[in-house]
Amino acid sequence: MPRRPRVAPGGLVYHVLNRAVGRMVMFRRDSDFAAFERIMQEAHELHPIRILSYCLMSNHWHFVVWPERDGQVTDFFRWLTHTHAMRWRVSHHTVGYGHLYQGRFKSFPVARDAHLLSVCRYVECNALKAKLVERAEQWQWSSLWVRQQGTKQQKAILSPWPVERGREWIELVNRELGVAELKAIETSEHRGRPLGSAVWTAKTVAELGLTHTVRSEGRPAKVRKDEKREK
Repeated sequence: MPRRPRVAPGGLVYHVLNRAVGRMVMFRRDSDFAAFERIMQEAHELHPIRILSYCLMSNHWHFVVWPERDGQVTDFFRWLTHTHAMRWRVSHHTVGYGHLYQGRFKSFPVARDAHLLSVCRYVECNALKAKLVERAEQWQWSSLWVRQQGTKQQKAILSPWPVERGREWIELVNRELGVAELKAIETSEHRGRPLGSAVWTAKTVAELGLTHTVRSEGRPAKVRKDEKREK
């Protein structure tokens, strides 16, 4: 039976993502990815935050971060997206053409247990899932590659995790996520719903005022007048 991940104290972890407007391709060549990583380094120097995982794709990106205080997530990603959009427009000679990103970044809390490992697998296997590489660790624009082959400067922005990855992490990332795991992550991604056990999720929803993320989707059913009278 596999060991349960050891959990360390220290606040909520967040899965953060954003997409280009209209799913436009904003990373067209290696220089676009490299430029974003340089901005990411700058953002980390100006607004430090613990980065656990990340993956850059052609029209979106994912991060898993572990803030130490309120406001760190907003400070880091607001500066990152604004600066990237501004420099991207200048570099591609499209200043004044409108927004680069579809809107403000999305984020949702993740429990510091096996759910965090699932989210980090989901993030670091993005390129493999998109069939851009044969193995997840071959995708240069991700934390998985950086931990193995990155420069000292690149590795410096990655922080230790609050749960143990285990020695077989790379092999685990290269395996498909279970159907239930994937559905839970995608639901949280879509609705901003905390991802964790039922008890942890209920507690986090109450603490953060996120009741709307666990309500049933769609309009409530109409009650007929005769049904109201019966009540």
